[in-house]
Amino acid sequence: MQLGKNNYKKNTISKDSLPIVVFDNVSFSYKGSPQVILKNISAKFLSHEIYFLTGESGAGKTSFLKLIYGALQPTSGNISVLQTNTRDLNIQTMSIFRQQMGIVQQECELFEHLNVIDNVALVLKLQNVPPKKANTYAEELLAWVGLGDYLKRYPKELSDGQKQRVSIARAVIRRPKLLLADEPTGNVDDNQSKRLISLFQELGKMGTSVIIATHNRQLVASKGNGEYRLRHGEIHHQNALKGSSSLTAQLMRMA
Repeated sequence: MQLGKNNYKKNTISKDSLPIVVFDNVSFSYKGSPQVILKNISAKFLSHEIYFLTGESGAGKTSFLKLIYGALQPTSGNISVLQTNTRDLNIQTMSIFRQQMGIVQQECELFEHLNVIDNVALVLKLQNVPPKKANTYAEELLAWVGLGDYLKRYPKELSDGQKQRVSIARAVIRRPKLLLADEPTGNVDDNQSKRLISLFQELGKMGTSVIIATHNRQLVASKGNGEYRLRHGEIHHQNALKGSSSLTAQLMRMA
């Protein structure tokens, strides 16, 4: 989704380039807790791919994502994200670092004083996309996630599942280099889950690396994709991932 000639150029990271996320012998424990959440994990996530991070509740999926976007620091080992060692981040560089990402958290953090379309379009307007164009892109994306009739609603008028879909639209509208989604289908029905996963897959084909944390292994299996599975603090890579073919024309038109 190339949303503007300056800030929304198509991602040009080659499939042969360095991995976009690298865990190098990473362990993690919360301060003061004897429990080891992650144990000596080494893993690589490539560009142009969609990855599922699975595991039971409490397996460390949310902690894993927080380590990627710098909300947590590893107890030992190193993490490279977008060719940046997360240990080198500070208050000044963290904002620039995260501007390259889309982050979907379990608890949706929408602006309560803005309606649905303004919550989503704001991301583009802050990057100098003309308001009319930003609203058009936001409206099209919200229609895709099933919220075309809710553009003027406010967060307090939405269900948890609807809020989650607004958060997803806001995270993907500028087609970030890296998308991190924590249980993005947790509050939506099966049809919407499949539709959202298709959106993520098409973004992956267009250059966005996508990592989705989920405990819904049935959803993963239904899409024919592999996974990174967390269990007892260790990670197991199942098999390579393939994207779907839906949505390409629409996303390229918005590009």
